[in-house]
Amino acid sequence: MFEKTKIDEVREAARKWEEEKVAKSVARFPERKERFEFTSGIETKRMYTPADIEDLDYCEDLGMPGQYPFTRGVQDTMYRGKFWTMRMYAGFSTAEESNKRYKYLIENGSSGLSVAFDLPTQMGYDSSDEISQGEVGKVGVAIDSLKDMEILFDGIPLDKVSTSMTINAPASVLLAMYIAVAEKQGVSADKLRGTIQNDILKEYVARGTYIFPTAPSMRLITNIFEYCSKEVPLWNTISISGYHIREAGSTAVQEVAFTLANGIAYVEAAIKAGLDVDAFAPRLSFFFNAHNNLFEEVAKYRAARRIWARIMKDRFGAKNEKSMMLKFHTQTGGSTLTAQQVENNIVRVAIQTLAAVLGGTQSLHTNSKDEALALPTEESVRTALRTQQIVAYESGAADTIDPLAGSFYVESLTSQIEEQAMDLIRRIDDLGGSPSAIDKGFMQQEIMDAAYEYQKQIENGKEIVVGVNKFQVEEPAPKGLLRVDMSVGELQKNKISALKEERDSQKVSETLEALRKACQGDDNLMPYIIDAVKAYATLGEISQVMRDIFGEYKQSVML
Repeated sequence: MFEKTKIDEVREAARKWEEEKVAKSVARFPERKERFEFTSGIETKRMYTPADIEDLDYCEDLGMPGQYPFTRGVQDTMYRGKFWTMRMYAGFSTAEESNKRYKYLIENGSSGLSVAFDLPTQMGYDSSDEISQGEVGKVGVAIDSLKDMEILFDGIPLDKVSTSMTINAPASVLLAMYIAVAEKQGVSADKLRGTIQNDILKEYVARGTYIFPTAPSMRLITNIFEYCSKEVPLWNTISISGYHIREAGSTAVQEVAFTLANGIAYVEAAIKAGLDVDAFAPRLSFFFNAHNNLFEEVAKYRAARRIWARIMKDRFGAKNEKSMMLKFHTQTGGSTLTAQQVENNIVRVAIQTLAAVLGGTQSLHTNSKDEALALPTEESVRTALRTQQIVAYESGAADTIDPLAGSFYVESLTSQIEEQAMDLIRRIDDLGGSPSAIDKGFMQQEIMDAAYEYQKQIENGKEIVVGVNKFQVEEPAPKGLLRVDMSVGELQKNKISALKEERDSQKVSETLEALRKACQGDDNLMPYIIDAVKAYATLGEISQVMRDIFGEYKQSVML
């Protein structure tokens, strides 16, 4: 990309500057650290020049926006035509309460919905189950049956809104409910737009809301791929999540590597199931975190796009360019929010928002300032949404494509993250692929080591978290936090009892028995799950049928 003689001149000029200028300055004013580096160990040099990117091939490594290898973005004009989807993550208490919050967000300019489910729903239990006690409606909305899903989206036209659902182990059931609700609204499945997370591998690695062992879990995922490719073609069938890997304590490099390694596993499973790569790969999507180091995050997104494009083209032989595009949703870093001086979180979220936009995200959720303490209030949610809108309309960051491209620092960092992430992916390949590496505890151990190292850095003061280990103040106890009424559990129990009185019990039994037999065979399970959902079988009843046949995953104990 640069002439060799010019690069040599730059190197010589940099050498003289270091010897004649920098050495004297450092002697008088020592730098803040002996070594500046990211948590992944990549060093941040004092200065970057063309010599740091001398091997960069513009066409092969960068290319044009919307063209392979998509380093500069997956759309030809990016945000000059349309902003990213401002998709606010919300859900709490009952379907009725969450429906009100969704309508509030839409009225305030949110262009997409993102559904948070409570813990029992995520684990495939009804609210009436003994194990659900005390958790109903706490961290998200309780959905026990199609009846709840009908209430959740009442008055929200599903052909007009894009919906993301953070659901994994029972993703097939919740998707079935969504399809059934749309049908009741008169909206055909081929009109639906949105995403289900449906990423079970990261649950084993980092999050823990798994139900079934790896083999049946992968079967359910590939069943969804196949069904949606024919019946729900606009739907993103999986959101392969690095977000929770980062929340568990990984570095940015590990977030990229482990996420894409999981993506490789899903592609391999789908191909093994007989699906053509170009039939399902265009509907794969990804989900990344946004942390506070602006430049590392931007470089991370750019590197991830380039790696995925090359994997899909070279490893899987994809022919359709859309199969090579890494499209992703971003959420600002929940683990970066502090309970101390919560107003500081607004600034953190603003920086993270800017990183996601400069990095070319397709949709974005911004966390609210008070989420380190409780579920967010309407006021704090509005501020979080306004943060996106200010970046979109006032900052100028969306007016040109990939504005940090060509920065010696950013391009060098992008390449370094790519190199280190590929090294980790090769290690995972050597272990037999992502599921095998998970079973052996490799990813889990790597994340735990990284999290431990970072916590040590905070405790010894080498990493500063404003308001936590420096610039502390005495604060009164927080007021006005959102609290979920503990009566929600009883309300949901009563709903389930009423439902069971009203529904056709014979029809429920027939659909559940048909699902049971299908689980024992090789049929695609989605049509059977949809039939059960339409008969108003509950989430817990459907999940229990699959538990009976598939069993439950047992996490390996690591010491």
